[in-house]
Amino acid sequence: MIGSDFGSEPWFWMGRWDQHHGRGRHHHRHGPKWWAEAFGDRPPRAERGEIRYVVLDAISAQPRHGYEIIQHIEERAAGGYRPSPGVIYPTLQMLEELGHARVAEESGRKVYAITPEGERDLLEHRAAVEEFYDRFEEEPWEAYAEYFADLMRVVARLVKTLRKGARRGELDAETMRVVREALEEALKKIEAAVGRR
Repeated sequence: MIGSDFGSEPWFWMGRWDQHHGRGRHHHRHGPKWWAEAFGDRPPRAERGEIRYVVLDAISAQPRHGYEIIQHIEERAAGGYRPSPGVIYPTLQMLEELGHARVAEESGRKVYAITPEGERDLLEHRAAVEEFYDRFEEEPWEAYAEYFADLMRVVARLVKTLRKGARRGELDAETMRVVREALEEALKKIEAAVGRR
């Protein structure tokens, strides 16, 4: 499907089904990740060193088990980052080996609590935790979802028009020159608008 005409449509990039493809409703992938993918960027990730302090921060207020730590970090990051179990559990094991976290039983579950050594380590690196969460305080991409969708519909019209012209054999050298010049002029205006702040 990726290599088909459908995969090349702008509404496909947004995770949407257009009515032309048999669906009356639009389906969205929520969260900042799909916006980042639309622009070829990766969503923010925790650096290898700082995740240790982010986890310490998560267990500093109360003991938590692994899933609760993941939830806590995701909530504080406003949904912009969700650490995987493959990141959290090795980090907890490392913190336990360092003596910065200890394992306890709570309601039959294994929970992790911060130790005095962990509290001192967290205090020394509190700035790293704040800097990590500061990355996610900007307004998320999804706040502009409808505006972006409108723009992408315009792009879809452009693609449809060019495709129709190609099928009809109307895209000769002169026509392509006119189209290119129009797009270059439009791009200059877009670049000026995007870079005005």
